[in-house]
Amino acid sequence: MKNVFILLFLFCILITACDKDTANTITVSYWQYFHQTKVEIIDELIMEFEKLNPGIKVEHVHFPYESYNQKVAATAASGTGPDVINLFYGWLPLYIKEGYLQPLPQPEFDSNYFEDNFFPFVRKGVLFNEKYFAVPVAVSTRGLFWNKKLFREAGLDPDSPPKTLDELLNFAKILSKYDKQGNLILSGLGLMPSNQGHSWIREALIRQFGATPYSDDNKRVTYNTPQGIEALKWYTDRIIIDNVGAPGFISDDVAGFRNQLIAMHIDGSQRVAIFNNIEGLEWGVTELPAHNGVKSNYASFWANSISAGVQGDKLDASIKFIKFLASADVQVKWLEKVGELPASPQTAMLFINLPNVGEFLKGLEYAHTTVFADETAQREIFMNMVDRVVLDKITPAAAIREAEEKEQKLLDNFWN
Repeated sequence: MKNVFILLFLFCILITACDKDTANTITVSYWQYFHQTKVEIIDELIMEFEKLNPGIKVEHVHFPYESYNQKVAATAASGTGPDVINLFYGWLPLYIKEGYLQPLPQPEFDSNYFEDNFFPFVRKGVLFNEKYFAVPVAVSTRGLFWNKKLFREAGLDPDSPPKTLDELLNFAKILSKYDKQGNLILSGLGLMPSNQGHSWIREALIRQFGATPYSDDNKRVTYNTPQGIEALKWYTDRIIIDNVGAPGFISDDVAGFRNQLIAMHIDGSQRVAIFNNIEGLEWGVTELPAHNGVKSNYASFWANSISAGVQGDKLDASIKFIKFLASADVQVKWLEKVGELPASPQTAMLFINLPNVGEFLKGLEYAHTTVFADETAQREIFMNMVDRVVLDKITPAAAIREAEEKEQKLLDNFWN
């Protein structure tokens, strides 16, 4: 009986100790949208982080991309949402305006932190009213993917992709195939504004033809110029006149390229990891084609922010987790597992000669980041602009004028 009492006494001590440890543990809720490779690597990184920080536990929650923003909006007001949230940088203005986020605490995240650790366009994308709101793990720019097998079958050199827009058009014509009725059955160039077409037009083609999409303060639309019209016309002529690609050719450009129905395709560096795992797909990637000697590209990134209302020990733990995710070691792992580029210039340049990665890094040197007021709405304006020319048969000049009016109204409403 004596031994029983001793065992019960020891058991009570153990339970008390466990309860005390649990009480001292800070739990941070981390949300992101569901992307298989990102979910897997975050789970691995959380285990590593928790070993380095035994008093902190990170709860990983993810949702389908389509419902992600709605879920955040529904939980923000009630305070039941995440402590740390992963979001597309283009959503930041609306999230800030709606009060979902808090500025990142200083001095942990001051200007020196961003200048020392990230590409300049990152600072531009996360700074609002002189306050920083997010820290990226990685960045992404755009490149031209090409199918080497389809090049070979068309009599083109499989190791020599196009370097200019003129060459791109010529290659696309050679690569495209049609049925007896003239319907496109193999697209030489993916042309879907809903994928990367809208960003290619906005930040690459418009600039390459001699215009700029927005004013320096991002409050005025500036693409309605003769040069901007020519940029839109170049894109829509490839659909209407040359029939080398079309928005409705296939569900999306990624699926078309993966299934070898699209020979050339513009996409982000995150596709490298996906395409590497597709058996039988011979592909390469190069910088976006230049025009009249002008190079331009679009850079984007997903970043981590802290929700409004997080404070005390939970805020301290959230800061540690965000900084951990932005560390050089994590950026290297992110590149290996996800395919997105390191957000630090020093870390990124270590991979400048790595095949299928260095080409994207070169693009970062002249890339532009769009500062959106409402990324979803502004993307739709550009998609509709193309549809108005292709489907409704209005002129590029009329379509770009309509787009300017709609987008300027949106910017005015937001910034006012």
